[in-house]
Amino acid sequence: LIARYQLDAGKDPQAYGIGIKELWQIDPARHEPGLVVHAAGWPLDNATYGGAFLYHADGGKVSIGYVVGLDYKNPWLSPFEEFQRFKTHPSIRKHLEGGKRIGYGARAITAGGLMSLPKTVFPGGALVGCEAGFLNVSRIKGSHAAIKTGMLAADAAFDALVADRQHDELSAYPAAFESSWLHDELKQSRNFKQWFKKGQTVATLMTGIEQWLLPKLGIRNPPWTLRHSTPDHACLEPADKHAKIVYPKPDGVLTFDRLSSVFLSSTNHAEDQPSHLTLKDASVPVRVNLAEYAGPEARYCPAGVYEFVGAQGSEQLQINAQNCVHCKTCDIKDPTQNIVWVTPQGGGGPNYTGM
Repeated sequence: LIARYQLDAGKDPQAYGIGIKELWQIDPARHEPGLVVHAAGWPLDNATYGGAFLYHADGGKVSIGYVVGLDYKNPWLSPFEEFQRFKTHPSIRKHLEGGKRIGYGARAITAGGLMSLPKTVFPGGALVGCEAGFLNVSRIKGSHAAIKTGMLAADAAFDALVADRQHDELSAYPAAFESSWLHDELKQSRNFKQWFKKGQTVATLMTGIEQWLLPKLGIRNPPWTLRHSTPDHACLEPADKHAKIVYPKPDGVLTFDRLSSVFLSSTNHAEDQPSHLTLKDASVPVRVNLAEYAGPEARYCPAGVYEFVGAQGSEQLQINAQNCVHCKTCDIKDPTQNIVWVTPQGGGGPNYTGM
């Protein structure tokens, strides 16, 4: 819809992150109901945006997840493996030791903020919640924005129906958003993601100034706005510019591989259905992606969908579409924009429980 109606014209490119999450049943002795842990940085380097969460829920369960910004440069980086490494940190592993992993999932999230927000109305429809990009990434909150924008759009639609309007735009919806508390909230945090393009040290300092010091001084909104013009896929650099990252093998207790993880997502696609992951040009994965970027598809996908098979010099890209958990990272991060995710036949995909 955004592309068809050019809703992003004049806007900054949307920025995304890949969020990977696990659900654990932990040792009752380690359970602290209501405990919230947020983290940033490690094991990512200073130039790569990322962070994590760990929540102690009811019933002895813990939700743990890791988000990596999809504007990362190093094609050797694997968000899935970075998440597995994160769990080995002493401050994190102490929550999970003696427990059992019972759920797994992944999805791409919008993180561009207010300056990347597209036009939210088009003839006969509207964009609300995370599909438009209303996530407040600085607070790791989006549900409240989804509810609020849904209410604003519903009010505008109701007024249009009462007035017997048809096929026009719900102009009252974006106007109501711009005068709402949600707009004020997103305006205050509009620079959050962009500061991290300058490294974690600068980002930590400047977000502290913008969201703590300035409000203390009575200045709610920063007097400056950071912009960006490079989409996430164009940030990836050739493999020969970066050192290869060698990740440790999973131990099957705290850290795991992709296939055992996908099993816990209960994802399912009919064996004979057409692939919902299509290539514009079947030669590009080997001719360009493998040759220049060392085949990043095999690393940015958290479900083992993309696999280069065959002897050196005769490699081919194998697409294991049945593994897909529909995170849509491939459609976003593919450096040549050659992969297109389409809706699978019959509504196949993950069947999350308790996630």
